[in-house]
Formats: sequence, C-alpha cells, structure tokens
Amino acid sequence: MSSLSGKVQTVLGLIEPSNLGRTLTHEHLSMTFDCAYCPPPTCHEVISKEPIIMKNLFWLQKNPYSHKENLQLNQEMEAIREELLHFKAHGGGAMVENTTYGISRNVQALRWLAEETGVHIIAGAGFYVDATHTPETRAMSVEQLTDVLINEILRGADGTSIKCGVIGEIGCSWPLTESEKKVLQATAQAQAQLGCPVIIHPGRNPSAPFQIIRILQEAGADISKTVMSHLDRTILDKKELLEFAQLGCYLEYDLFGTEVLNYQFNPDIDMPDDNKRIRRVRLLVEEGYEERILVAHDIHTKHRLMKYGGHGYSHILTNIVPKMLLRGITEKALDKILIENPKRWLTFK
Repeated sequence: MSSLSGKVQTVLGLIEPSNLGRTLTHEHLSMTFDCAYCPPPTCHEVISKEPIIMKNLFWLQKNPYSHKENLQLNQEMEAIREELLHFKAHGGGAMVENTTYGISRNVQALRWLAEETGVHIIAGAGFYVDATHTPETRAMSVEQLTDVLINEILRGADGTSIKCGVIGEIGCSWPLTESEKKVLQATAQAQAQLGCPVIIHPGRNPSAPFQIIRILQEAGADISKTVMSHLDRTILDKKELLEFAQLGCYLEYDLFGTEVLNYQFNPDIDMPDDNKRIRRVRLLVEEGYEERILVAHDIHTKHRLMKYGGHGYSHILTNIVPKMLLRGITEKALDKILIENPKRWLTFK
C-alpha cells in the first residue's frame, strides 16, 4: 500500500499527481451499452436500423438509445485515438475512464490509447447497475466483492496486469437493489483499506445521491474522496443541491454536450442544457464549493464523437471554459475544477 500513497495509478502505472494536468473525471473510451437499449416506436424502426449518416443524425441525437449500433462505442478505437490527440492538443492531460464490469470494460484498449496518445488514462474498478450483474455477482458476499475491487487495483483487471486507479463508476438504480447495496458496502470497505478514489453513478431520483452517501458512510467510506456523478440530471432543485453539497463529496457535472428534448431514461426529467449547467457550477462556486466541483462529458455512445458530428471529448476545453469565463467563473476557479480537484481526488491516501 505504501507504494500507492501519494500517487495516481494510470493504466501505464503510477505517476505523480502533478503530471495529470487538465482532467475530465467521467468519460468512456471503450464500452458497450446494450443494457440501455430502448426499443423505438414502430414508426421509427426503419431509421433505428440504418447506419449513422447525416440524414438521420438529428433523430439519433434525440433517440440515442434506440439505435443499437450507436451503443457500440468499442468499435471506434481509431476515432477515439484521434479525439484524444485533439484533446491533448487543446490542453487536456488526463481522463478517468468509468467503464466497469457489465458494460464491456477493456483495459487493454485503454492501455493502447494511453500509449498512442500520451493522455493519462485512469481505469475504473467494480460493477455497473444491477441489470448488468451476473448471477455469480449477485451471489457474492460483501467480503467477496471487496476482494474483487481490491484485486483490480492491486493486481490487475480482467485477467491482465493492468491496474485500475479508481473504484467506479459504481452503478446504482432507483430504487436501489440488494446487489447494488452490497457493492456499495464493498466499495466502502475497499476504499477504507486502499485510501483510493471512488465514483458513483446514482439512480435517477433526487433522493438517490443522499441514500447512497448514507450507505457509504455507514459502511466506513471516506466521503471526502468520493464523487457523486450526474448531478445535472439528478438534483435539479437548487435548495436540494446545496443541501447535498454540505455532505462533503465531490459534485460532478458530467453531461456537458448532452442537450435533448426528451431524456429517454426518465421522461419526467427536463435535461438541462449546457448554459444551465454553467449556471449551476457558478452557483456552487459562489456558495463556496469550488474545491468540490468536477466536470466531464460522460461520452458513451458513437453519436457524441466528432466523427459523427458530435461535440467530442474537447468540448469542455474549447467551448465550455470560454463560456464559463464569460459568465463570471474565474480562471482560478476553473483551475481548481479542471486541475486541482481531480488531482486531489485521484491521489491515493
């Protein structure tokens, strides 16, 4: 454990935290998302089976989970390599790759991308939502699940020697299932032993992040080294957000670039656009939480890549940062959000 203390663990090995640079804390570079497939209405079946081409791009942007090919991000390694080079050229330094067991994690692909581009890539350990849990996973005890998480960080993931540097994204549904609760408890126990960073995917309900933090705390987690993802689609009420911020975890706005009329996973949610995300980040800065904010895009489908007319992994650096400056978020605050906060979170205790 002493060898991990004070370091960040990438897919190419340990590095000094100061080497990270500008870091996106929630991305995917190789995954499949078949578990999220939403069958289209009968009138859209034909277009849902067509290749991704310009004439159906608008439909795809509005119905991203009704197109099976769109859910196979793992088919785009060359395009993603080019995007990472673009990201690096525009000042990017590192990405946390949040693909966990259940959505086709491929740590060997991540190592190849890191070697090809020079971008620091940190792989995620653990399990996605219950719908992707195998019978074997559901049958495991908390102690057995803890051992899996520890092994993926200390020895390597998926039968390789490539080690994960963060636990997560740990998938949670709403309501939380028994198997997901065990994984959360195992996450807390592994974190207590390793002093490692943790990142959570909450269920799509405003109460979900509160419930998850409570379970983690009761199981011995270090909330100050834990990220709550997807707050932009989960806690929409300002008062609730500020109440949640008091709990002490990192607050992640990670859907930058996602602007949809109808959110397929929960039609009750009006997905905020990037301008509203910027206003929420500014609010948190004004309320004194600038040392707890993280940002990312959570790219996990093909249509969000530049190859297919999407915003790509450089959107925050090239478009969002300038707009944040225009809206009164200072360079100092942005350095904390993009450099200092990720560095502090990713460093092993």
